[in-house]
Amino acid sequence: MLGLDEVRLEPVSGDASFRRYFRLQAPSGPVILMDAPPEREDSRPFVDIAARLRAAGLSPPRILHFDLELGFGLLEDFGDVLYRDVLDKGSAGDLMPGLFDLIEGLATRVSSAGLPPYDEQVLQSELNLFPDWYLERHRERPLAGAERGVWAGLCAALIRSATRQPQVFVHKDFHSCNLLRTADEPGLIDFQDALLGPVSYDLVSLLWDRYIAWPREQLEEWMLEMRARLAPDTEAGEWIRWCDWMGLQRNLKIVGIFARLRYRDGKTGYVEMIPRFYRYLLDVLPRYPEFRDFQRLLERPECAP
Repeated sequence: MLGLDEVRLEPVSGDASFRRYFRLQAPSGPVILMDAPPEREDSRPFVDIAARLRAAGLSPPRILHFDLELGFGLLEDFGDVLYRDVLDKGSAGDLMPGLFDLIEGLATRVSSAGLPPYDEQVLQSELNLFPDWYLERHRERPLAGAERGVWAGLCAALIRSATRQPQVFVHKDFHSCNLLRTADEPGLIDFQDALLGPVSYDLVSLLWDRYIAWPREQLEEWMLEMRARLAPDTEAGEWIRWCDWMGLQRNLKIVGIFARLRYRDGKTGYVEMIPRFYRYLLDVLPRYPEFRDFQRLLERPECAP
């Protein structure tokens, strides 16, 4: 199909899943080979979501060929310039508007028909990663006694906030490692876990990033800018609370996932990122008096990373 006689594979950065990526040279230019073992990864959602994104006028990689039974796909090559490497305080004024356009396009133009719902059960299962893998396994400090009630109250509040928001297409991993700088609009990758979920989710994924922390004043300015695009009928204070609480849910999940990657999957590098997300939690929690008891728990020396 590509006119290849000899193939030389060049590894490309992978992710936290079992997928691997390689660059190979074709007569028409470089392409990406995705290796997604079918016994470990179901690639049907990837193919489905790519079609939805392209139908909405957005920029996933074009799928040149995909063999679902073998788990191999040939994809358009977006290059190696991740937003992680170019987005900083100096470039944010130029780069963020395009990313906000993309978030708006995801929420308003991409079909969510038939997608799994980001419902109470999914939200709770994600939250459970924090006590199960971070506190109990990583810190050897399980919840005890009244702490279980504090945790249950926090979970109930975060889930209630998430499910009361407008439900839209959610990329699920919209952050600077899954966005590539191209000559046109940003290239989207790692979208196979898309769900029907809270309208604030992709925004908070971008704002509370793993590689760059933004000042609170800047975060709120961006939140309010996106309120005008995504939820103009929502009162400003409520929208900020939606974003903050969605961020708490996501960042608790991330801390738990990074611990699980260490102990279940043997991927040790992610543990080094836990302190940043822990700081995000301790920045937001004090802004909401109803979470004071949980804040005090996280501040205990035996819980801190």
